[in-house]
Amino acid sequence: MSDLTVGARPNGRAPGEMRSVSIEPGYAPYAEGSALIRMGETHVLCTATVEESTAPFLTGSGQGWVTAEYGMLPRSSPERIPRSRSASSGRTKEIQRLIGRSLRAAVNLAALGERSIIVDCDVIRADGGTRTAAITGGYVAVHQALERLVTGGVLERLPIQHMVAAVSAGVVDGQVRLDLEYIEDSTAAVDLNVVMTDAFRFVELQATAEDGSYSTDELNQMLAISEAGIRDLFRLQRDSLGDLPVG
Repeated sequence: MSDLTVGARPNGRAPGEMRSVSIEPGYAPYAEGSALIRMGETHVLCTATVEESTAPFLTGSGQGWVTAEYGMLPRSSPERIPRSRSASSGRTKEIQRLIGRSLRAAVNLAALGERSIIVDCDVIRADGGTRTAAITGGYVAVHQALERLVTGGVLERLPIQHMVAAVSAGVVDGQVRLDLEYIEDSTAAVDLNVVMTDAFRFVELQATAEDGSYSTDELNQMLAISEAGIRDLFRLQRDSLGDLPVG
């Protein structure tokens, strides 16, 4: 680390320390795949539904699709969030697209065939990092759904090409920190979301300076602690899936 100013974190966490994380697979018994992920006080329920049709623009191609929907329950935050009854907000659409892109990186869409996996990510409690939690939990739900297709004889082998996980980082009070909770995220000078595969290649980076700018050194530090955090998330994903094969 450089000589960035060191400040106290909520709950006394070290700069590169994640919140307590747990993944509970099979949480929603009626879904083909599901997981409840808890990252500190952020809790997200991810369910995966298999449909025997692909996206309209892929009909006849032999290729499948993975898409996502995301929402925050009205009292998932300290103040009530109005329930969406029409078109989703710009923020919601952006998060849905991020989750969908991230989870498509995990799946061999040609091997999936003309099927769709719809991943619903519902935020039960929000305390920062909801989109990254949704991606990490969403992968477990997708893996379960695809495993069910294999065990049911619909597919010969699991069409998973990579594991995918995500975490946030940022610069708060001049300090590079991993896995920001809301009180940190709301005051961060820089906010970064990192999505990676288990080959440790990037799927997406979303880095924004909320106040001023950031240096190459700060960016490299954020990427380094994010990769370390994602390695831990991959271990949790594997444990939750019982060491099921990747592909």
